[in-house]
Parts: sequence; structure tokens; C-alpha cells
Amino acid sequence: MAHIIYDNFYLSNEVEDQYNSHLDLQQFCTVDNSLVGTPGMIRKINVYEATDGTEKLTVGNGNTKSIEVKYTDKDYTILLAQNRFDYFDEQEMTDPMLVPVGVRHMGTDMFNTVNADIFAEFNKATLSVTDTAYGFGVFADAVAKINVEGTDNDPKQIHTFGFVCPTDMAAIRKALKDELKYVEAFARTGYVGTVAGVNLYTKKDAVAGTCIVATRQAVTLFNKKGVEIEQERDANIRKNSIWSRKYYLAALTDATKAVKITISAG
Repeated sequence: MAHIIYDNFYLSNEVEDQYNSHLDLQQFCTVDNSLVGTPGMIRKINVYEATDGTEKLTVGNGNTKSIEVKYTDKDYTILLAQNRFDYFDEQEMTDPMLVPVGVRHMGTDMFNTVNADIFAEFNKATLSVTDTAYGFGVFADAVAKINVEGTDNDPKQIHTFGFVCPTDMAAIRKALKDELKYVEAFARTGYVGTVAGVNLYTKKDAVAGTCIVATRQAVTLFNKKGVEIEQERDANIRKNSIWSRKYYLAALTDATKAVKITISAG
């Protein structure tokens, strides 16, 4: 019988803790832990969209179009994210931190993979606001488009958030100055301030010149709860292998709750 140094329950918890610790996914999207199925299986999801209908009118004129909401069935494929960590007995004997660090990075790497797919769905936002520079008005217009229920005076809830790249964040700070407020109760990794009810977060892989403003209703992470762990040992050469895997899919389920701000050169 193969000798297993670490039990699967311990390793699963280690990976899952790392997956959860880097970012509170509940803050940025809706998490549905009821996912069932196998990798490659197609899941049909209703995706809601709305057309723009705001018009600037002159005296005696009225609206020529109305906001329309519709939904379409879109096919999403259930994904399997898996990684592997190999080590030899001699390596662990030399450095007892080898396995804990390796297992922790399995969780970090898993998180980065899933997080990239979540962010890709936010970037599919169909509603848009365009301006020549960041300012209070452009964020207020974005919030108006997604029709957030609530006010800036409710500190117990985060209604909207925005992802901005580091260079754009510097431009926002310079443009807004004292209008960029800091709410201590909202402190999270990357949080830098609030403007027009939008809590801004620095995201390194956000596209320069754009800002995604959304609520957690925009994207849903369909998730098979927990991380699966499997181990294997080649006793002959004293090689140990650990696999971790996660079944999930991320989907833009409500396009009426995400807006892409684009800053043009003017």
C-alpha cells in the first residue's frame, strides 16, 4: 500500500483557504454553489440585456425611443481547472516548508485561473458610457445606467464597484481630488475610494482607458463547492504528486448590471 504523508481533507482545506483568501468573490459576483455536471457539459443560461434609452431633449420634444429589456439563452461550458505539485521525499527532508508552500501556491494558482474568467465576463458589459476624462459625472452616469437601488448614505452595503488599472487610478485621483471619498467599512484588497457611490478597486490587468462599473448581480460564478484533491506516490523513486481540481463556470448573467466606461482622447 502506498504511503500518503498528508490526508486529502487537510490538503483540500489548504487549497480552499488560499482560494478564498485572495479576494472576497461574494463582493464582486453572485456565487452559486449548486453546479453539477462534468467538464465540457453545456449549461444554458438566461442572459439579460437592456438597450439605452436616455436622450437629451429640447423644448417641445419628447423621447423617440424606450429602454427595452430582453434575455437570450447562451451556452456556457462547465470548466475543470486542475494543477499538480510534485516533490521527492529527499526534498521535503531538506526543506520542511517545501510542501506547505507548494500546496498554498496550488490554491493561489487556482484562484488566479478562476478569477481571470470572472473578470473576462465583466468585460463583456454591453452598456457603455464614454467621456474624454474621468470625473464625478462619468461615474454618476454609469450608476444611472445600471439603476442601482440604494443611496450613498447606506454604509452597510456595497452597491456598485469599479475595476481600474493602476495608471488610470492615478488619473482618477488627480481629477477627483476631495471628491474621492474613503469609507473604512469598505476596506478590501485594492480598494482606494468611493465616487458617486462606486467603490473603486485597482486591478492590474484592467484595460487602460476603461473602467468596469457593476454590481454583484452582473456575473454569476457557478461553482461545485470545494476543491478535489488526489495524491499518488511512486515508492520506487520516492516521488509524491498532488493534484487539485475545481469545477466551475463564470457567466455574465445580467448585462443590465454592468457598464463599461471608456475614456477617449477627445
